[in-house]
Amino acid sequence: MPLRDGDPESVGGYALLDRIGAGGMGTVFLGRSAAGRRVAVKLVHPQLCEDEEFRARFRQEIAAVRRVSGAFTAPVVDADPDAEQPWMATLYVPGRSLAEWVNRDGPLPGPELRILALGLIEALREIHRVGVVHRDLKPGNVLMAEDGPRVIDFGISRAADNQQLTVTGRVIGTPPFMSPEQLRSPRDVTSASDVFSLGSLLAYAATGNGPFDADTPYMAGYQVMYEPPALDGVPRPLRDIAARCLDKDPAARPGLTELHDWFRALPETGPVGVGTDLITAAEEPGRPRDPGPAAPAPQGFPDVTTDADAVLTAGSTAPGDVTTPVRVPVADRRPRGKGRARRLRLLIAVATAIAVSGVGLAAVNAFDGDGRSAGHTASLPAGWRPWQTPLRFGSASDATMDSGPPGCVPAGNVLYCGGKGFTVAKVDAATGHVIWRSGDSVQNATPYGVRDGIVYVAEQSQGEFRTAAVDTATGKRRWARETPNDDSVVFSGGLLTSTGDIQGFRAYDRSGRKLWQSPKAAFCEPLALAGVPYGECTIAGEPGHVPVTLLRLDPADGTARRLATLPIGAKNLGLSRGEPVYAQPAAAANQDGEIDSERQYTTLLRVDPRTGAVRPLPLPRTLRGAPALLGDDIVVFAQTNGTVTAVSATDGKQLWQRATGMEGLSQPVLSAAYGRIYFTNRIGRVLALELSTGTELWRTSAVDILGDASQDWVPSLTLVRDEIVAMAGNTLFSVGPQGPEKRTAEN
Repeated sequence: MPLRDGDPESVGGYALLDRIGAGGMGTVFLGRSAAGRRVAVKLVHPQLCEDEEFRARFRQEIAAVRRVSGAFTAPVVDADPDAEQPWMATLYVPGRSLAEWVNRDGPLPGPELRILALGLIEALREIHRVGVVHRDLKPGNVLMAEDGPRVIDFGISRAADNQQLTVTGRVIGTPPFMSPEQLRSPRDVTSASDVFSLGSLLAYAATGNGPFDADTPYMAGYQVMYEPPALDGVPRPLRDIAARCLDKDPAARPGLTELHDWFRALPETGPVGVGTDLITAAEEPGRPRDPGPAAPAPQGFPDVTTDADAVLTAGSTAPGDVTTPVRVPVADRRPRGKGRARRLRLLIAVATAIAVSGVGLAAVNAFDGDGRSAGHTASLPAGWRPWQTPLRFGSASDATMDSGPPGCVPAGNVLYCGGKGFTVAKVDAATGHVIWRSGDSVQNATPYGVRDGIVYVAEQSQGEFRTAAVDTATGKRRWARETPNDDSVVFSGGLLTSTGDIQGFRAYDRSGRKLWQSPKAAFCEPLALAGVPYGECTIAGEPGHVPVTLLRLDPADGTARRLATLPIGAKNLGLSRGEPVYAQPAAAANQDGEIDSERQYTTLLRVDPRTGAVRPLPLPRTLRGAPALLGDDIVVFAQTNGTVTAVSATDGKQLWQRATGMEGLSQPVLSAAYGRIYFTNRIGRVLALELSTGTELWRTSAVDILGDASQDWVPSLTLVRDEIVAMAGNTLFSVGPQGPEKRTAEN
């Protein structure tokens, strides 16, 4: 389509040649770089440009999708979320969309369906790997390139999914291809939602009709949420696979690995005779019903046989070929709801959910969780009120230097905070008032422990590390010691540091006097658990790539006692009932270049502190995310996309999972008094989840002013008694235990 009056001639240095299309977030243009490279430029609608939360989320989504490889996607090649009118550019993929292809040429034949399915599965694997959920997988977002399908617009629609936009009636997604949970509760969407959309899309590609086609978006939404899919025209085995994908329960849908195995096992060419019907049960109460006879398979797409266990066997008619079993359990198909009145009520409910889906979000924001706080009087610093304090000190150029992540250490009714571009500061927890600052504005200093009137601070200058002891009363430096890195810890006797070589450890008392040095051991990192010093040591090789030996050190003289050998990459989570607990990654290779929130784990390990025996606790499945031990009994894994999974620290079994919709979560903090978990994120929202069930109790709005470091580091959160204090960017702020809408009585 040609450019229109008012369209810009260029964006970000890319000359605009044509209009490709427009959507809920912006207009897409065909652009050309100075070197002649063709790109698709998405220019955000002007009405979104003043929404700072949208900009923050848009920035985060771009950072995430840039990590997606381009094998089956159109990768982001350039973007400017901070421009007056934000934009991004993706590689231009010539080719018609799947919708255009099917409308012009009809449904895809068998071999092309298999290629399409495998390509989309690979694309979703890459998208989900970086913590992104597509949310709008539909025929218009799949391009049929010569070398295979390409998925476009992945993840970016998430940036527009906030309360302000949804209350105006904008739907993030396309109802006939959306999942039930996306219509019911957008905040609970996980990667399983994309599997549901994939089932709808493949059924469409095979027949030209979606399984939830309807005259209006509202009726389509009703069918998605309450009616079985219309799959009568879909050939087997695709029909049975699609039915599994379209299960209303996200937990019952197959994973991408299962789907990949099923489609890979099908022959690439050659028709196969019509197989036995998978569903033979009559339409009886409590039994699955047969949705009708299967249509003949398109030429080249095989049908399959089955047994009572729903094992599909795909084979070739060529002599000597070996058949490959493909396990596809039949989806549960429940009868349609009866009664016009009930149908009308449900339809009205769905229409309301689609038109004003933000109402549910607003209701959650106002929930105060009083049920959890019954019988507990909030313990808060005297005179406490919610507050915000910017910790910037010095010129803006100071923020460009490298430093450790920002954070605070609580002690009594004060906090000691530090981070990027500002000095270490002592802050009154009741008012946010800065009592003193230590050092100059350009030092890189982060506090990590307080003991006996000393706050210990990790500092970095010109590539050199040291630990400084700062007087908590005056802010004056008492002493400093050179260290090989910033891994020092505070234990019951003072400060424990590594030597950075095979000399082991050194311990210092509060005056800076060396207490002891451990015997030569290996390359070691210090660890303190409940005040007891430990060491994690490697005999040879780079840490993170070889097994780790766990040592327990005598606090008096540093004598080391070997406890156990732990797998490569094992991550210490703390103590549970007196036992060190570790999370074991899926594979050592997964550690390379991964951040904690993207790492995959398979097992919890408990170490007996007396015998050193290691007891493995297999997780229910491979879990992705940053693990954290809360109290004695629960470990939570927080993913980049905001999905939180809780497992038992005593047996590894899953307790609950919650899709929070808040990307870039901090490490959680447990409130034992309220039975809650608190998180914050990069834009300063605070989230409260019930510890036992994961139920969301409340969440706050984003912080108005974050400074210029909000995207650089994972935010942090701590408790001062029952007061919640969080840091996002350069801003420190306080929230009461009742959430954003309540004022809690002072202690």
